[in-house]
Amino acid sequence: MVSSAGGASSAVDAIDATTVLRHGAEGIVASSTTLSPPRGDDATDPAAKVLENEMVKEDVSSPALQMKRGRNIWIVVRAFTPAWFTINMGTGIVSILLHNLPYNGAWLYWISVIFFVLNLALFVLFTCISALRYFVYPGLFMTMIRHPAVPLLLGAFPIALCTVIEMIVLVCVPAWGEWAVTLAWTLWWIDAAISIVISYFIPFVIMHIHDVKLATLSATWLLPVAAAIVASAIGAVVAGVLENEQHALWTLVTSYFLWGTAMPLSLTCLVIFFQRLSMHSLPPPEAIVSMFLPVAPLGQGGFAIIQLGKVAAEVFPKTGTLGKMGTHSGEILYVVGWIVGFIMWANGLAWIFFALASISRRRFPFNIGWWGFTFPLGVWAGATIAIGQEMPSRFFNVLGTIASVIVTLLWIVIAIGTIRKIMDGKIFVAPDFEQWKKKRSEASETA
Repeated sequence: MVSSAGGASSAVDAIDATTVLRHGAEGIVASSTTLSPPRGDDATDPAAKVLENEMVKEDVSSPALQMKRGRNIWIVVRAFTPAWFTINMGTGIVSILLHNLPYNGAWLYWISVIFFVLNLALFVLFTCISALRYFVYPGLFMTMIRHPAVPLLLGAFPIALCTVIEMIVLVCVPAWGEWAVTLAWTLWWIDAAISIVISYFIPFVIMHIHDVKLATLSATWLLPVAAAIVASAIGAVVAGVLENEQHALWTLVTSYFLWGTAMPLSLTCLVIFFQRLSMHSLPPPEAIVSMFLPVAPLGQGGFAIIQLGKVAAEVFPKTGTLGKMGTHSGEILYVVGWIVGFIMWANGLAWIFFALASISRRRFPFNIGWWGFTFPLGVWAGATIAIGQEMPSRFFNVLGTIASVIVTLLWIVIAIGTIRKIMDGKIFVAPDFEQWKKKRSEASETA
């Protein structure tokens, strides 16, 4: 994606300082650019007129002008792909882990609340920026959907919302009661609907529109499918606080459906990704962090089936579900859930080894894909804590605590790196916007 200036009259439309690079965890070729308004956007983009006035006063290559453009809000809007919601995924899982630590204290509780508030604020901000992006640039959403890699990151949105919902259950419900339960339950149904649409539709679009080669397959294929797995886990958490037994049963059965439809799909993707690694070696250095993504569906899927079993053991006897033959169906699901969850947790450990071995052999640049460290390791740590609570086991409690601390430290490192990249503007990449701009340019020339 190379841009060129079309003369002095179209200098505002040029893309400055273009560097083609592989976008870390997204597994896409992205342009690290300072983007300027496309021709004809002056009516909808006030930044265009501002930059045009600056062009009269300063040379195009002026460092001061470059800095002004880099800080322009419209640069952020154009480059705001769904990848940014991975920040919410990482921040949200840290807040959940700090709240659920086996060895906890009041000070850790309040730190988890701080992370929750930060995550909520970021989620609202990111959602508003995303909505503005597709409103200001009509047609960009469909272009994004048809991009070979960017739409795979749409799964990050419902996953990010799930982290908010779980913290509402953990923090707001004990503090504020019934209305918080209703809020969490309502948000969960919305999230479940979004998750199932993304899990079905996005993989089909990629299969239908693009000619995907095994050598270019990315672990980000797991993200759309993982959204439904995460929704199933949070559904179990929400069902556990619903006082109405029928509402709890509906939520529980829907969560089992989400887990059942998404978990086999994710295992299928894991097999294909394993084959890709076996036949075509490791991902490139810029995308090596994506090796951690397979841990996410295994860790969260393990936690989900354990949590579903716990809630089923309480809800099924009360509602008489699967009890006509005199069987203790809830207890059976509880035991089976723990066994299946433990197996998935163990498989996740194998993928953690593959990921650590991979990154230890390659240097890799910082990009927004580094947030792929936090959520997969975080949900695996959450599954570790859940296993330890049910056994109970000091070993798993200690291991879960250590893993949670590591995830928190990783969050700090990656957050600092992200802030630095935001300040210099190099983290803002928009391959789908480049594609949209090219199509508009071709359409204008044809007209």
